[in-house]
Amino acid sequence: MNWFKPKFRKVRRRRSTSVTPHYLAHKEAAREIALARLQYFNNHYGLSWNRVAIRNQRSRWGSCSSKGNLNFNYRIIFLPEHLRDYIIVHELCHLKELNHGPDFWYLVAEQSPDPHTVKKELHEWERKLFVVTK
Repeated sequence: MNWFKPKFRKVRRRRSTSVTPHYLAHKEAAREIALARLQYFNNHYGLSWNRVAIRNQRSRWGSCSSKGNLNFNYRIIFLPEHLRDYIIVHELCHLKELNHGPDFWYLVAEQSPDPHTVKKELHEWERKLFVVTK
């Protein structure tokens, strides 16, 4: 009988980011750089964060949670210093403004004068680093 045909949902499996030797080899160096630059830029902003995590993310350079946790991709160590600093400033400013509104961009511009040009350059680096180091 067709009326009792069970419906099965397709279960989407989340692809896990694997713990690769490349990630493990560079994770602590990325943490040291991120913490040092956070402290440097925080002399200007005077914000506080909860935790800093270094992750092997597939498509993000960083993120900030509403609990004040900062996450950075370990691949930041392969970027030029001005791009790395932009990412760190960007996430640091999210501690005060959890959005991408005008107030947020004013905060970012205090330490990164031309964030929109930097974003374009960062996208070029994404194509290189997110493919090579997976």
